Amino acid sequence: MRNDRRLRRLVVDERTAYLWNFRQKKGPDGVWRDIVTLHRDGDRTRIVFRAGGPGSGQYVSEGHPWFQGYAADGQGEGINLREPGVVRALLDEAARRGLLRPGDRELDGWELFHAVAGAVDLKRAAAATPAAPQGCPPGP
Repeated sequence: MRNDRRLRRLVVDERTAYLWNFRQKKGPDGVWRDIVTLHRDGDRTRIVFRAGGPGSGQYVSEGHPWFQGYAADGQGEGINLREPGVVRALLDEAARRGLLRPGDRELDGWELFHAVAGAVDLKRAAAATPAAPQGCPPGP
């Protein structure tokens, strides 16, 4: 079984690298959170996806191990927060918006969700794979 709390390395360029991890947490308010934490030079940025109420369009795995790390909007868009490509897209979008500043900070992941879901469109990736049969789910 993998240890998802271990820090993984994400290289941005020859001079910039982040360490990151994913975890689930139930807050004191009883609301589940899926959290991607980025570490660099002593600074920590948490990108938090909080579960919304019914019909909110903010769905996380809420402690279910089979869907751990999957955030969805209920409209067919979803991202896997344990995938390095998704974490890179979150990092790029946060940087583009100027949200990565020194110090410890917490960002609302739902504000970045649609930009990231569009950047890592798994349906488009599967369709672009020439050997994938029609209706085949996207591969790794």
